[in-house]
Amino acid sequence: MTTPLHVSDHAILRYLERAHGLDVEAVRRHIASRCATGAELRATTVIVERVKFVLAERDAGTVVVTVLKARWPARPEGMK
Repeated sequence: MTTPLHVSDHAILRYLERAHGLDVEAVRRHIASRCATGAELRATTVIVERVKFVLAERDAGTVVVTVLKARWPARPEGMK
């Protein structure tokens, strides 16, 4: 039996962008606008539109690192 083929999140994103016309930059701007106040307040999470955006501080500034279901706990950075 062969192992199942894994499709990366990156491949899914590019497929939606290139085959179905998803405007990735518009989605990026939308998420950034929803998380801007939380980033200014140095929040680690922002809950909006029934999801939780997880924020992290990086050298270049605040980054949205993932999106979870609103009730899922966000692990502190560095925990596995």
